[in-house]
Parts: sequence; C-alpha cells; structure tokens
Amino acid sequence: MISTIKVNGKMGSGFRTEIGCSHPFVIDQPKSAGGTDEGPNPLEVFLSALPGCLCALGRIIAMQRGIELRGMEVLVEGDINKGFLMGQTKEGKAGFIEIRTCVRIDADMSEEEKNSFLHEIDSRCPISDNMANKSSVEVEICDLSVVA
Repeated sequence: MISTIKVNGKMGSGFRTEIGCSHPFVIDQPKSAGGTDEGPNPLEVFLSALPGCLCALGRIIAMQRGIELRGMEVLVEGDINKGFLMGQTKEGKAGFIEIRTCVRIDADMSEEEKNSFLHEIDSRCPISDNMANKSSVEVEICDLSVVA
C-alpha cells in the first residue's frame, strides 16, 4: 500500500522558511548565521526526524508484540562538511558524511533482546532507510497552483 505524504515550504524574510504540514513550524538559522533563530535549522530538522521515527516505531512494535516499553531515548549526531555547503570547496559531498545514533531502551529485556528489538525498529524505520539508502529525488520548476 503506497501513500503519498505532502509538506510545503514558503520562504519568508531572511532565512525563515514556513513549513506547512499537519503541525506547521518554522525553519530558520541562528542569529550568528544571519537568521532570527525562530526555529531549528534544516540540518537539525533532518536529523531530528530519525529519533522521532525510531521512537514511534519502537512504540508500534512494542504494542504489536505486547512488550511493556517504558521509554526510549535517542541521541543522533551527524558530521557534515560545511565548507562544501557554503561553496568554499568542491571536495566531498553536500550531505552528512556520517550519522551516529545511540539508543537507550527502558524495558524488561536482556541486552540481546534489546539489540534484536532495535534491529527490527531500524529495519522498519523509513527515515533510517532513506538516510542509509539512496532514494529517487526529483527537483524541478513547477506551477504550485496546479500541483496543490
């Protein structure tokens, strides 16, 4: 079953981008980078999708298996070449070079069971999958009044 999820973004003043989705929010840059610090920057938004998805899938899988999952905490770190994104070099790549995730699971499980549980969570997480595997991305000029 394929579903299409849509969001939109509209550039405001400075670096402010208004995101339209089920819970609208603002993406911005810190004041030190020329923004007004009204919201997270795009890199933080990208990385924050991973713990959000891992925690949601942890809850789904725990419910499906009848596991009492008291909680999960997820720390995500990503290394990026800011020189590339700022146009100071053509060496490297625009995206994150490495993304590291550390997960704490609060449940009555052995370490082996927690590792198995985390492996299933990760294997079913669309955000993790999109970060680890290449997805088709099309970027083109279009008339949004026709698309919406």
